[in-house]
Amino acid sequence: MKKYLSLFVLLLLSLNLGAWERTKVWPDGKMPHPQDGQVAAMSNEMRAPGFQPDEFRGAYLEWYEAPDPAVRKGVCMILISGGAYNGCVDTRLIDLWHETFTKLGVQCVNLVYRTPRPVGIPYYQSAWEDAQRAVRIVRSEAARRGYDPEKIGTVSMSAGSHLALLLGTSSQTPAYEPVDALDKVPCHINWAIVNAPAYVTSDASEAGIPAPREGYGPDVRLDSIFKFDEKTCPMSLHHGGLDPYSPNGSTLVYRQLRRMGIPAELHLYPGKGHGAYGLERGIEFMTQMGFLGKPEPEVPLMDRFPDDKDRAELIVEDVWPEGKMPDAQEHQCKPYLEWHIPVHKTTDAIQIIYSGGSYTNNDPDGFEVAPARRYLNAKGMTVVTLKYRTPRPKGLAKHTTAWQDLQRAIRIVRSEAASRGLNPDRIGIMGSSAGGHLTLMGVTSSRHRSYLAIDEIDRIPCNVQWGIGIYPAYALTDGLERGNSTGGNDDSAVLAPEFAFDLDTAPMLFIHGDADSWAAMNSVKTWEKMRSMGIQSELHTLALRPHCFQRTASPGTGSYTWLDRIGEFLNSQPQ
Repeated sequence: MKKYLSLFVLLLLSLNLGAWERTKVWPDGKMPHPQDGQVAAMSNEMRAPGFQPDEFRGAYLEWYEAPDPAVRKGVCMILISGGAYNGCVDTRLIDLWHETFTKLGVQCVNLVYRTPRPVGIPYYQSAWEDAQRAVRIVRSEAARRGYDPEKIGTVSMSAGSHLALLLGTSSQTPAYEPVDALDKVPCHINWAIVNAPAYVTSDASEAGIPAPREGYGPDVRLDSIFKFDEKTCPMSLHHGGLDPYSPNGSTLVYRQLRRMGIPAELHLYPGKGHGAYGLERGIEFMTQMGFLGKPEPEVPLMDRFPDDKDRAELIVEDVWPEGKMPDAQEHQCKPYLEWHIPVHKTTDAIQIIYSGGSYTNNDPDGFEVAPARRYLNAKGMTVVTLKYRTPRPKGLAKHTTAWQDLQRAIRIVRSEAASRGLNPDRIGIMGSSAGGHLTLMGVTSSRHRSYLAIDEIDRIPCNVQWGIGIYPAYALTDGLERGNSTGGNDDSAVLAPEFAFDLDTAPMLFIHGDADSWAAMNSVKTWEKMRSMGIQSELHTLALRPHCFQRTASPGTGSYTWLDRIGEFLNSQPQ
């Protein structure tokens, strides 16, 4: 009677989860390393009345309903729960992923692997065996279920993401001896959305614990079990900045993917602990990579934000009093500020924005500035744009006069904020490319004087409360003048010496194209430095995207929605 009751409960659970059928991963009697203490069951199954462990000894795949033919994309996603290899606990995430991806036209299948950790073999071993075999089954089912056998991805969490990294980087390393003809089918995956991967850094991997040194230290490396072989797949890595399973694990995986020339995205969320964040970014990654079909035609950014209809007032003023500009050089342009006051003000914060241009030119009305100011004006935020001195000064470092202009501009904005009904202690700066380098100067080095005081305004502090770096250039020593010669991936490429990282260093948002020759590692290594100081910053890199990723972009990709990352970041700043 108990046997029939447990089977009935299993059927009900399958129906509740929307699953149509279950497939055993192993043939009877062929499962490697069977252990009486292990079961393969989701946590809600184990809590159900009448659960019988002996009926759940082997891993299984739980197939969900086929997507609507009208939206079917011909791809499959394997859903992998976390649970410290002691259980498959992420039932809510599995439900969310199944519902989200099925609506997008993706076939979904849940992998339920053996837990708790096995005895006498590595803590991940039995799960890895189950996962490799499961991928072979999923690939063998492609024709029958209507998807491409080379369009199989994973979405995962925590220990499940550790398992996904094994699948994504080490498919050419057999986890078990073949048991039948199915084991001739390849077990690589084609992409992975990896949330909060655990046990990635060497300070945590041996024992499978939270990183005791937070993933830092000269002897801390990626765990050597990740082989990064020739079948290593593109990935979208998502991690909270306060996760005890260190986000440095994700930055190290990202760096190795870049070394191999494999497209990847990295999404790091400030103030977030262990969890799955930014599913929308994972979908944008799949869209950009073409896993959900051919991306739509790209649209020029300036066409999307063609005018200043949300600006009520424009005020223009010089940065320097006549005859008082430091290091004045005749070949440089005259610097000035423009206040863009919104029609309906919703915040007392101020965003200063300026463009890039290799420190040879800069344009406050170009695609790096105008769309952002219009976007923020529409949100009710005051924007100040800066035209700084270019081309490069003679006899000085390339950024010197621009840095002087920025420090003076911040002081002017702070001095006038209250009279305009704004907050002098809620000022941020934003720049792209060389302007991103200039933003790093403003964020990290405000206690360093770039010029001698000329009047009372220069007694005002020039620190800011946040910075936004859009593909910052010149931030690493392998690219101080041009694109990064090593891609910023080598340990020898360190942060440029001009960044002081003083006590007023502010949190930042970074957005960077993964394929930028002014490498995304400019942003990643700055993020790592700030985290080591206890400063929580946000970072997004965009697969396949070059420098100036936003000039034209396809709808549904991160290069199209990038301004929303700015809006979200600004909303998260202290009021």
